[in-house]
Amino acid sequence: MSTTLGNLLSCPKGRRPLDANRFLRRRMDLGSNVSYKVRLIAKGYAQKEGIDYNEIVSPVVKHSSIRIVLALVAQYDYELDQLDVKTAFLYGGLEEEIYMSQSLGFRAAGRQKLVCKLQKSLYELKQSLRQWYKRFDSL
Repeated sequence: MSTTLGNLLSCPKGRRPLDANRFLRRRMDLGSNVSYKVRLIAKGYAQKEGIDYNEIVSPVVKHSSIRIVLALVAQYDYELDQLDVKTAFLYGGLEEEIYMSQSLGFRAAGRQKLVCKLQKSLYELKQSLRQWYKRFDSL
């Protein structure tokens, strides 16, 4: 049985936590002000099928379908809106139990061996797109 200390818990026996990584991007505006954007990602390439995920999905649209929609919009003078959600992958819940080690530089003092149990999708997980699509399809 795992013991919980705050948001960290010990990893259950037989489970291997995924490593965490940070993606850092530096931005500079016109006034030479520098800001940083950090994104926490999981190293999903280490996931094992049947343990960390059961199924992956990659829904795609055909170019001919896009052309038909654009032709209808032009013919009937409709308005067309596009939606791009930058954080879309973060909204899907997880069905599998996935544990992630603490990210370097953010390890809790004295609790370096403890892991996080993920409750929501994270960038780079193999099932992130499937989980987001399931949630989007259910609305």
